[in-house]
Amino acid sequence: MTSSDKPGPAADAPAETSGAAGGAGATPVAARDWDTAASDPQYRAAVVDLLGALAYGELAAFERLAEDAKLAPTLADKAELAKMASAEFHHFERLRDRLAEIGEEPTGAMEPFVAAYDGFHKQTDPSDWLEGLVKAYVGDSIASDFYREVAARLDTDTRELVLAVLDDTGHAGFAVEKVRAAIEADPRVGGRLALWARRLMGEALSQSQRVVADRDALSTMLVGGVADGFDLAEVGKMFSRITEAHTKRMAALGLAA
Repeated sequence: MTSSDKPGPAADAPAETSGAAGGAGATPVAARDWDTAASDPQYRAAVVDLLGALAYGELAAFERLAEDAKLAPTLADKAELAKMASAEFHHFERLRDRLAEIGEEPTGAMEPFVAAYDGFHKQTDPSDWLEGLVKAYVGDSIASDFYREVAARLDTDTRELVLAVLDDTGHAGFAVEKVRAAIEADPRVGGRLALWARRLMGEALSQSQRVVADRDALSTMLVGGVADGFDLAEVGKMFSRITEAHTKRMAALGLAA
């Protein structure tokens, strides 16, 4: 996944509130390791869902970047996208291996998220090279922001893995450079790409909400029923932070949010 910045709470800092599992005064989940935190079956189910969603997202990103490479205008651009696709596949492998390590079948963990991801990519199929770059930069970054917010409330082992696979593969700087150069060469491109990015923002947020709503363990974790979740007011703040980060990325591209 790609991300030009890392908004939201410091994802590697343990949350201060106590998790629901364990009761008041219990060690927050964000301060526990996996073996301790996973003794709560609801928490375990939520993490399996999270890793499954991330794993399929990385696999889909690999496929998309490989396809986008076919639209690249130069051989150097094609090679750059191929390198990024390889990095995304490596992220997928880490998530797949982690699921297997904790006794979960990776394909089964990913399956519930295939329809949502495939639906998003079908609705946002880029028509050209520049739209593909904006999609990877904007769409993947929104997803990364969401998962970073969640990661701050995970056990230490899972948090470390999630943050590692959210590392920028190099697409952010590459996309900014290419898109800004294209707008400089033809300012009319900016209007079209700005509309495209707004559409991506709406589709990405809708996809995230659908995924959470469809998975009880994930939704329970997010609203504080498992782990150190968000309360409803914090959910609103989280989406405000994600929207603010999107606005900054649009500015970096030279586009109006």
